[in-house]
Amino acid sequence: MTGYRGAGVLAAVLVATVLGCARLPDHRPAGELAFAEQNWTDAQRRWFYHASQGTRLMPMSWFLALEQPVLSLTGAPPFAAPDHLGRFGFLPDPPSASNPHGLPVGFAPDDRFPDEEGKPETIVGLTCAACHTGQIERGTRGIRIDGGPAMTDTGAFQRQIGIALVLTRQSEARFARFAAAVLGPEDSSAARERLRARLDRAIAAGQDEAGIARQDRLYPVAEGFGRLDALGRGGNFVFGTVLDDRRNFAVADAPVSYPALWDAPWFDWVQYNGAIRQPMGRNVAEAMGVRAGTKLSGPPEELYRSTVRIETIHEMERLLAGPAPRAGLRPPSWPEDLLGPIDRAAAARGEALYRNLCAGCHEGRWATVAGVPERQELRVNMVPLDRIGTDPKAAMNFLGRRAYLAADARAPVSAAEGLQRVTTAVIRTWYEGNGVSAEQRREMDGFRDNEWRAPAAYRARPLNGIWATAPYLHNGSVPTLYQLLLPADRRDAVFFVGSRQFNPREVGFETAPFDGGFRFDTSIPGNGNRGHEFRDGPRGNGVIGPALSEEQRRDLVEFLKTI
Repeated sequence: MTGYRGAGVLAAVLVATVLGCARLPDHRPAGELAFAEQNWTDAQRRWFYHASQGTRLMPMSWFLALEQPVLSLTGAPPFAAPDHLGRFGFLPDPPSASNPHGLPVGFAPDDRFPDEEGKPETIVGLTCAACHTGQIERGTRGIRIDGGPAMTDTGAFQRQIGIALVLTRQSEARFARFAAAVLGPEDSSAARERLRARLDRAIAAGQDEAGIARQDRLYPVAEGFGRLDALGRGGNFVFGTVLDDRRNFAVADAPVSYPALWDAPWFDWVQYNGAIRQPMGRNVAEAMGVRAGTKLSGPPEELYRSTVRIETIHEMERLLAGPAPRAGLRPPSWPEDLLGPIDRAAAARGEALYRNLCAGCHEGRWATVAGVPERQELRVNMVPLDRIGTDPKAAMNFLGRRAYLAADARAPVSAAEGLQRVTTAVIRTWYEGNGVSAEQRREMDGFRDNEWRAPAAYRARPLNGIWATAPYLHNGSVPTLYQLLLPADRRDAVFFVGSRQFNPREVGFETAPFDGGFRFDTSIPGNGNRGHEFRDGPRGNGVIGPALSEEQRRDLVEFLKTI
């Protein structure tokens, strides 16, 4: 398919102004890497790492030919070199049948895209594994956590790719090397001119978005490693860029941490604000937000056609969920050989505290899906903002967002209604075009309707595997599990993010300054670290339990390592 506005070669590459090269940490791969036992085979893991969801970054030939944005008279190293991509936090993955070019986890080739002339072209896009595969390190040893939060900086990645593309266009020598690699045996003067024109269009699309973002100050809060304002940025792409409606852009200043994926397919509502009910709707929205091509205007016969790989998304969801609760991807167990033994006596004392202080919110309730007696779902508790007291921006931004779904629309609809309509239409169009029966549709939809909402609340998900999901709170504003049990005024107001070196006593990543690390400032709105506090005083407004002694905090941390 062609003609998707903004869906060409990474239309977001220049969303941030091209001002210069980012300071990035050096890539230091783990010398010895193990994989947590999470009920996945190696083959399942490898497939998940590189299966395409239909998103488009750029043609694979472009990505492999692109040089790093450093000045060089003889040619810079490849942008796609694993050690370079590792500086953005992407996890290296060796070459294999599913990954012949040895690209990092979360980079997916797709050979089902035609180029602008309708000829077959392999593209590369990002898949959910890029943001939902974690790794914890201690010294030179590491352990991979499938479905865990990644420590990637996608903003820096986009900025650097934008700089690299601009340098390629502006430097004749660099463009000549790029063209020779991209065109191969079809290299000619005419082919180079067509390639140059296509590159110009890609850069111009990015500059259009960059201009709007700059003028409207759409992204004032830096996200850094391990965070993304997914609903905000995705909404801007779908409602603003794809619909080509300047009225629909909104400030996205509420970054959230990448959540863990285990058990999520069984939740009744997902997202930090419990906005989405149906697994298919959630995953289609995610793919669209990561720039899958979708027709939201034009001739009726093309409307809602999309590059989203519905069949692949369904298989991913089945792999994560398994045939029954806890039969799919499981949370990782605390690796005592890497992080040290658990104090079992302290953990036993901590369990009593957990039952008294945490379980009431975080354990949820299993129930039968309406109309499907053989299907269970975990009804996760939603905690109102005035009770939990954590930074409200993520929930309130989505609650207040509106969008016009057509150029001649007289009034906007809520973001929840708009995304519900769009994703429902995209899913239905694919089902109809592929002859999917009503029974198959119900199963692929997870036996749930595609419902969206926007509550002024955050979910309290189960705490199994919580030790492997630092930093904490929805916005990643509390670096360690230990600090989460402190009153807010005793938590770090500023800390550095981007290291995978793990502190087993505090349960979180090391936070000391380091070259290229991201400075997380909790005084910035959207980055607030208040709420979810244990301290004496009336309950509510962020106070959820009584003040804990030092021993009680340590006991509770030890117990949380066991679940």
